[in-house]
Amino acid sequence: MSIFRRVLVTSAAAFLIAGFFSVEARAEKKIGVLLWSEEGRYSDSKNGIMEQLKKSGFGEDTVKFTVENAGGNKVKAAEFAQKFAAAKFDMVIGVGTSAVVPLAREIKTVPLVFSMVYDPVDAKIAEDWKSSGNNTTGASPRVPMARLVNTLKQIAPIKKLAVLYTPGEKNSETQLKEIQAVQDETQVKVVPVPLSNKQEVTSIMSEVTGAADAIYLSGSSIVGDSVAAIVDIAAKAKIITVTHLDDFMDKGVLLGVCANPYKVGSLAGEKAVKVLKGAKPSSIPIESLKNLDVIVNMKTAKAGQIIIPPAFLKSATKVIE
Repeated sequence: MSIFRRVLVTSAAAFLIAGFFSVEARAEKKIGVLLWSEEGRYSDSKNGIMEQLKKSGFGEDTVKFTVENAGGNKVKAAEFAQKFAAAKFDMVIGVGTSAVVPLAREIKTVPLVFSMVYDPVDAKIAEDWKSSGNNTTGASPRVPMARLVNTLKQIAPIKKLAVLYTPGEKNSETQLKEIQAVQDETQVKVVPVPLSNKQEVTSIMSEVTGAADAIYLSGSSIVGDSVAAIVDIAAKAKIITVTHLDDFMDKGVLLGVCANPYKVGSLAGEKAVKVLKGAKPSSIPIESLKNLDVIVNMKTAKAGQIIIPPAFLKSATKVIE
């Protein structure tokens, strides 16, 4: 073989090897994303995560995303969790406590980043907020309940607060416990109102309006499916409705002290980026937003003939007219 041909072959081989490693270096990551339901806060939070990943170089041009939605069905969520565990993803992202719980049960080694999980410790997803102690990290929409109740009292002298929740739904139960824990501090008596199915909402609400000055809508899926009916009955009884959930405000709840779900997603996305760059999930603290929104729905206030103090209205982050 001539020297020229030998150089040519060697160069070609080197080019192929370099090309191989270049392809390897560019090989796309595989990330599975599971949302709990179609409710707006979950899709908004997912959008916040995806935008943050894209900004940091982990967009759809470098990452293959598999996005699924459990549709608010626990059986489907468990099935998707099993599929995700078998798929050998580089990372799994869960949005919503009821989506993340089955994911955490099935996935123990692949990084699991979550968003819109109200209390990951109470849900047994993580050992502590400072360090999960396992393969998880993420962001929470948690709102200090004392702040929510005290904000509510700026509108009216509330003495009894009915809490609509669903037994067995972790977020909803945790929110009830947290409001109960601040009863003495806020001087507001909590009246727990369990909802087991959507069909009983109307009959129960007729009793609630005679037993409370205001109604808190927790993160229960049954409450989420019944917001319009709850708000309508409450407005006719001239009773204030309050929540910590941003998307319930667009459905008519009068007052919200809320963590913006898109921003919660962005915060979770920042943590996902750190993991993709090599950090261990357990080394990244779980956080909630420091800056919360105070939202007033004036359509509902007018429908219920409820007067909102002008000074309070001026201080609100957002007013829905």
